[in-house]
Amino acid sequence: MLVPEIVRETHDLIEQGELLQAHRKLMDLECSRDDLMYEQYRMDSKNVHDMNLIRGYFGQVQGLSEELSKQLWMVLQRAMVTVRRDPTMLVSVVRIIEREEKIDRRMLDRKKQTGFIPPGRPKCWKNRMNEVLEGTVSARIEGTQSETRESDKMWLVRLLEITRKYILDDLTVVKNLMVQCFPPHYNTFQVFLDLYHKSVSARVQELAAEDLEANEIVSLLTWVLNTYKSGDMMAHPDLQPECDVKQLEPLLPQHVVDDLLGKYLKTFTSNITGWLRKALETDKMFEQNLQVAAQINETFKEQVLRVCLKQMNSFLVRYREEAINYKEEHLKNRQLPQCYVQYMIAIINNCQTFKESINSLKRKYSQSTEPTQNDAAIDKLLNEVAREGCQFLLDEVFLDLERHLNELLTRKWLTGTHAVDTICVTVEDYFNDFAKIKKPYNQEMTSEANRRVVVEYLKAIIQKRISFKNADERKEGAERMMKEAEQFKFLFRKLSAGEDTDRLCDAIAAIAEVFKLTDPALLYLEVSTLVSKYPDIREEHIVALLAVRGDASREMRQMIIETLNQNKPSSSSVSQPVFRDITVPSITMTAMTSMAVPKLLK
Repeated sequence: MLVPEIVRETHDLIEQGELLQAHRKLMDLECSRDDLMYEQYRMDSKNVHDMNLIRGYFGQVQGLSEELSKQLWMVLQRAMVTVRRDPTMLVSVVRIIEREEKIDRRMLDRKKQTGFIPPGRPKCWKNRMNEVLEGTVSARIEGTQSETRESDKMWLVRLLEITRKYILDDLTVVKNLMVQCFPPHYNTFQVFLDLYHKSVSARVQELAAEDLEANEIVSLLTWVLNTYKSGDMMAHPDLQPECDVKQLEPLLPQHVVDDLLGKYLKTFTSNITGWLRKALETDKMFEQNLQVAAQINETFKEQVLRVCLKQMNSFLVRYREEAINYKEEHLKNRQLPQCYVQYMIAIINNCQTFKESINSLKRKYSQSTEPTQNDAAIDKLLNEVAREGCQFLLDEVFLDLERHLNELLTRKWLTGTHAVDTICVTVEDYFNDFAKIKKPYNQEMTSEANRRVVVEYLKAIIQKRISFKNADERKEGAERMMKEAEQFKFLFRKLSAGEDTDRLCDAIAAIAEVFKLTDPALLYLEVSTLVSKYPDIREEHIVALLAVRGDASREMRQMIIETLNQNKPSSSSVSQPVFRDITVPSITMTAMTSMAVPKLLK
């Protein structure tokens, strides 16, 4: 067969993706060319004319080699996808590169002996493969950022979480699938581990060089120093024993870590000092005046103390107004002030400091132990300011969660989404800051966050964003709900230092049981169990749940509602209502009018 015909066949095989066959024909062409050129070189190495004739006759061979190599690099660039869908293609690419490496070595050995080496040698395709893989990993890490501070205040937390998931997922694929496609001496897992570590290190150094805000510095350093080598990432069981975190170099040089810590402390100190100074000055002024009054007589001292407490009450009214104004200004532009969360924490903690200061003043300067009207008013005001501050902070959290909460119980959620993962990461990140809030407010805040998260999840169900089409969807949806309920339980147990927080999250699992049930005839029993556990559930909630389930007949719905009406337990004594504040949208209820019976559960 003539060379042009073989070239044409090889080109067609490359286009068809038959890379191994194409490479065999390419090797035959190159072997013929190289042998002829070698023989000519041996007979007359100075005969340039004949050498050029051979080179010209095989002129298209070099182009074929380049064309094939482009296909190899394309496969390697998509290695993470290819190894899942068509691992034989990746194996073929590696075999081709191995063949070329052997030919390179043989040609270089012959060059040492004879001085002759064919055109295009050595190809060094293995080196090129490593460069392609390095570029692919680098692009993967650099491509994780989809948001900026201007578009999302939590951009860095989300970026770091996405990076964590990508690396964990990719390295798991490398460990379980990729290593089987490469020869053992390639040490594939270690190569990829080094590539990811190098790319992540470069990326976090770029982030460290940006003008980060104080809370962003904390997020970055927490991730770099703790998360990266934890069981949630590089020490994850799925990567063991191949991934030895003890052998990993630090992601950031120590001097960069020190610079970031110094910057954080400087910013934080500057921002918080003003607020604390105002509070302390009030306390000092009272103390100084009481010391003077005590030098005169007891009666005058008591009068001055009453004046101080009255003025403290007036001061706290203004303090509360300023805290509210501060929150309102922040909502106009959530980028300002930069340390809003830290300021609000200081406002909350000042309330406890005021309480302690007032009690201290009364112990020192009052003979009476009976609480006065001013005492009650001050205590009430301080609790209101602190609880409102906690509410403002939770509002801040839920503003960041809004987009992800809106994904719950939708088609996108059913097919797979990281909404709950992101919700948990965001809440935990905020609560790392909230840990500085003093008792009892921090405990109350954790409980309220738990309640709000669960209520928002239940709202997503009740709003009937999805209606399951069949038993498989119900099963899949129910299992996802149960898994996510466990995620919330784990999170809030952790945040509440082991206190019992399960009852709220169990409401999600209880509804999942209603969806998971395979026999509609047993629906009444499952719904009855739900109602007995959560007596504040109302008829419209049940109607909405049955609509989401998607397979209850009109007669079945009516029977369930009527029977529950007759046996509904009293909700007046519910200590922790779950469904009380959840309303069913009127548009949803209008659409479901034909499903429901007119009376409410009593």
